[in-house]
Amino acid sequence: MNLSDLNLDINNVGSWPTAIKVATVLLVCGIVVGTVYYFDTQDQLTGLFAVQAKEQELKAAFEAKQKKAANLDEYRQQLEDIEKSFGDLLRQLPNKTQVPDLLVDVSQTGLASGLEFELFKPGGETQKEFYAELPIEIRVLGSYMEFGTFISGLASLPRIVTIHNIKIVPRKDSSAGGKNKPLAMDALVKTYRYLDEGSSTVNPEKKSRRQ
Repeated sequence: MNLSDLNLDINNVGSWPTAIKVATVLLVCGIVVGTVYYFDTQDQLTGLFAVQAKEQELKAAFEAKQKKAANLDEYRQQLEDIEKSFGDLLRQLPNKTQVPDLLVDVSQTGLASGLEFELFKPGGETQKEFYAELPIEIRVLGSYMEFGTFISGLASLPRIVTIHNIKIVPRKDSSAGGKNKPLAMDALVKTYRYLDEGSSTVNPEKKSRRQ
């Protein structure tokens, strides 16, 4: 068929060849479908995909919450255990009236270990959120065995006591008792006090910087 021989009168579509009619109908349908998809269906599909993604997200969140709900009793028990442990630790912190006795306990522990004190100097208190640190600079004379006994004794005290910045050096002097106490140990011992209600929780150093 020669396209130049076709006489396609737009006003007389019924006289067109069948093949041309079919092609024209298909073309018009394609244009209509494409237009509808572009202006309507495309946005709906985009919204559908977004909703499907949200559905998967909600399912995952639901499953996670369902697992937590199934283990709720276990979580509550864990929380109770944590609170009990925290309470036990708090009870190991002395209040303000018990601090002098604790300092005596530290000193007596050193003497009971066979050490000689050259320095026992409590420092200024540093306040934290709910407790205060009380540092003590010490210098003791003794042997490795006695130092070990002293540190072990501090760990056995009913109150929390820690030791830091340990430095052990041979004694340079030959004074009396030097043979029995050949070593000197410098250290920073820290005890801790529970802040009573009404105590300031502001670190004095921070307060001075604000001023």
